[in-house]
Amino acid sequence: MPDTPSEEDIEYAETRAEMQALLDNLKEEHRRIKSEIKAVEETGVMDVLKVRRMKKIKLSIKDQIVFLENQLTPDIIA
Repeated sequence: MPDTPSEEDIEYAETRAEMQALLDNLKEEHRRIKSEIKAVEETGVMDVLKVRRMKKIKLSIKDQIVFLENQLTPDIIA
């Protein structure tokens, strides 16, 4: 007879689902900013400060993505 999940198991699953949803949102935002940077750079008229700011935001989002991916990936010791 299979064990029924405990409240902690359900809470963990909800947390994982929430983390996965956040990860998906961050990836979409990262792609959007990357596209915006590319579009600004291709116009030839660049606002250097705006591009620099966007790149910092993109890097910050990338750091958050890596953190969440590490949290969602099980730590398997070989």
